[in-house]
Amino acid sequence: DFVLVWETTPWEPSGQRDSSENRDLQETSAAIHRTWRKNFLDKLHASGIHMEKRMTHLEKKVVHYLLLSAPWSVLCYYAEELQLRVPLQALPRQASNWSASVLQWLGIPNLMAQEVPNMPLDYYTCPFKANKLHWFLGSDEQDTFFSTTQRHQILYEILATTQYGHSREREVGVDRLLSENVFTAAFPLHEASPPLPLPTPCLSSQGPYKSQPGAPSLSQRQVLFQYWASWGKWSKYQPLDHIRTYFGEKVAFYFAWLGFYTGWLLPAAVVGMVVFIVGIFLMFNDVPSQEICSSKEQYWMCPLCKTCPYWQLSKICNTFMAGQLFDHGGTVFFSIFMSLWAVLFLEFWKRTNASLAHHWDCSEFEDIEERPRPQFTAMAPMTTTNPITGAEEPYFPQRSRLQRILAGSMVIVMMIAVVVMFLVSIILYRAVVAILISRSGHFWFVASASRIASITGSVVNLIFILILSKIYISLAHFLTKWEMHRTQTKYEDAFTLKVFIFQFVTFYSSPVYIAFFKGKFVGYPGNYQSFLGVRSEECGPGGCFIELAQELLVIMVGKQLINNVQEVAIPKLKCWWYKSKLLSSKKAGKEGDVVLVEQTPWVMDHQLLVFEGLFDEYLEMVLQFGFITIFVVACPLAPLFALLNNWVEIRLDAHKFVCDYRRPVAERAQGIGIWFSILEAITHLAIISNAFLIAFTSDFLPRLYYEYVHDSSLHGYVNFTLAYAPWDFVLQSNTTCRYRAFRDQDGNLTLTYWQLLAIRLGFIIVFEHVVFFTGRVIAWLVPDIPESVEVKVKRERYLAKEALAENKV
Repeated sequence: DFVLVWETTPWEPSGQRDSSENRDLQETSAAIHRTWRKNFLDKLHASGIHMEKRMTHLEKKVVHYLLLSAPWSVLCYYAEELQLRVPLQALPRQASNWSASVLQWLGIPNLMAQEVPNMPLDYYTCPFKANKLHWFLGSDEQDTFFSTTQRHQILYEILATTQYGHSREREVGVDRLLSENVFTAAFPLHEASPPLPLPTPCLSSQGPYKSQPGAPSLSQRQVLFQYWASWGKWSKYQPLDHIRTYFGEKVAFYFAWLGFYTGWLLPAAVVGMVVFIVGIFLMFNDVPSQEICSSKEQYWMCPLCKTCPYWQLSKICNTFMAGQLFDHGGTVFFSIFMSLWAVLFLEFWKRTNASLAHHWDCSEFEDIEERPRPQFTAMAPMTTTNPITGAEEPYFPQRSRLQRILAGSMVIVMMIAVVVMFLVSIILYRAVVAILISRSGHFWFVASASRIASITGSVVNLIFILILSKIYISLAHFLTKWEMHRTQTKYEDAFTLKVFIFQFVTFYSSPVYIAFFKGKFVGYPGNYQSFLGVRSEECGPGGCFIELAQELLVIMVGKQLINNVQEVAIPKLKCWWYKSKLLSSKKAGKEGDVVLVEQTPWVMDHQLLVFEGLFDEYLEMVLQFGFITIFVVACPLAPLFALLNNWVEIRLDAHKFVCDYRRPVAERAQGIGIWFSILEAITHLAIISNAFLIAFTSDFLPRLYYEYVHDSSLHGYVNFTLAYAPWDFVLQSNTTCRYRAFRDQDGNLTLTYWQLLAIRLGFIIVFEHVVFFTGRVIAWLVPDIPESVEVKVKRERYLAKEALAENKV
């Protein structure tokens, strides 16, 4: 059921004088580790765990494998203690995919369906009670009554709560021993392959997740590899019940949500593509673009920096036309569509989540069934009575926890301040690079100075984001442990919130600056605003909208490409490194028996990577969700890029779990946790952001104003948006120039500016109220829990009451 691994190094005289002190320290440390290990294993033995020891002799060390298994009596005791749910009555299987039901109703063949073997059965279940054993299905088969994942949960509970030293020193549990390098690994084994009918040569080079010719059936892991992790199944439904049976509910909920999100991206990507294609047609027929391209030397523009030259507006013909791909009336429709799409997506995920939570017997897990974390149990200073269960439980004072959370929040604020400082330095970097390039004298470089500075700034920003996030995650882990959260769900929610706030500020600060602040506080010729002695940054000649689209593509697509390369390359390199170290052995076995190392499943699993949780996977997808909703006005193609990435992401993640990772201890969950609340917050923020982007960054409202007030054909619009430089600036430089603003020749804001400002603010209020109201109506019309699930819940409670009634003795 579980494997513990540690390494020992035979002492060899090195003959070096200066290494004697180091050798003494190593021997002292090894002695302490041996004592802790002996105490820990003695306690495990006393608790009834069966142990079997194997060894692998390498060139310079010996690897010890301790194989642990729990007997029936221990399983029954801890199953009742952990309130594990066991089957009462079998259920007819129902289709779990809404798209399958819709296609069946329409009579359209479902190309996404696939027949997966060894389909797990569906049951009515209830918490295990040892004195009611005969009421449960399969109670006469002790070997198969508890699933492998339940056995892993029981073993991990014992390992995590076993004390090996002083409780005051927190010398409790296998996690502490792993961090102290007393053990090098602790993991449950992947499912073994079914036995072959005839002896066959060693097939370890293929891996046990690949089916072997002549095998009578597929193991659960082989089914997952063949029908889920295979690239050929990219268009098929994920076998979620198999994933849940093998990896537990927490992993299954992640893949259920990822598949659901990817499916919903399809209509968003199609509409985004249509809006982009419409933008291409509008771009060639756009009157202001034609005016700019044909203006020649009509509009001489003021310098964009102190040392920059005067420039002709016609030079930005291509850039301005490219900006019209994203900045037109269709993007307003698309922003409304995506805001409602996000609301609908979350409402229908609630229904899917409720169906899966009931189907997987965890709809009441976090409220009633979840027990305190083993680490919290070991470290809590006192006990108290649980008001729900009435049981005596470890307790940590709420006031002390709040004080710790407050102290941790101060650290987070300091880290966010560091990010803001770096953002300011990126802004200064862009300004300085633009000045240096403009001084180079080369025509192409001078003309593209702003764009080159912006692109290089985006790349530097991305590199900084990836480096700083690694440091911050380690800090967040430490702070969350220190806060002493009672349950695993609360612990993970607190950690997730800390890191997400940081990552949100880090990833979105640069796009937010370009969208809402850049070029808004520049001033005017002769009276430019400055920051830290550097003139405030202006938008490039083509405007801020095209810069925002470029920033989104660099960060979003660049991050996804880097992540996908990492997910492919790093696990393979790590696995190769582990195998090269571990497979250099000469002999392995028990009591001198020579056995091929490659054939032993515990050695093969030891070569795999440690599963480090789902946080990184969720974070990547939720940040992507933010990019395609908060800034979707600037890049209608963002949902398409997200869809293509997620098709790859599902199979990459599946391959990692099946082939590259050690099998994780199955954890129960009621859904995707705090990530759902974060998605709701992003959706609300996206509605506000899109309203402000259309009002203040886009040219949509000024064009609309010009159409209704001046000329419906937009002829003369370019001249309308350009102001003349003030008299004193013209006299000083002896040159008349133009700049984008609604000001008179004294530098004062014109009536048009104030009228446009009123229209912009009015548009924001109307946009937000319409979208929020429509979202509320949708939420009211779509019930959170399907009616069929409510009936099943009532039926299950009735059966559990009948089965466990005391008067049935």
